Amino acid sequence: MEITFADRKLETLAADYKKSRQKMGQKRAKLLVARLNALRDASTMEDLRNLPGRFHELTGDRKGQWSCDLDHPYRLVFTPHENPIPVNEHGQYIWLKITGVEVIEMVDYH
Repeated sequence: MEITFADRKLETLAADYKKSRQKMGQKRAKLLVARLNALRDASTMEDLRNLPGRFHELTGDRKGQWSCDLDHPYRLVFTPHENPIPVNEHGQYIWLKITGVEVIEMVDYH
């Protein structure tokens, strides 16, 4: 899957493990690398549904975004490249048709 980044800072952290480890600690840096590798290795969002990291759709004011777990309580939040996001006749997102994401933040949104 294609991955882009909402800002340069995120892209730098994703590309430089040493820098991300210094800024976020070893545990979160390792999990960030693992989650980004899972995203890169996937063909579609459907490939991620049952992988470690609990990839899931968000709701409420974050509808249209997805997240996956880093170290508690932090999440990696991203949006599909597809615009509009493909939906079925019931209004549910079609994970099979999402083939790229933009990482927008690492955050504790709880």
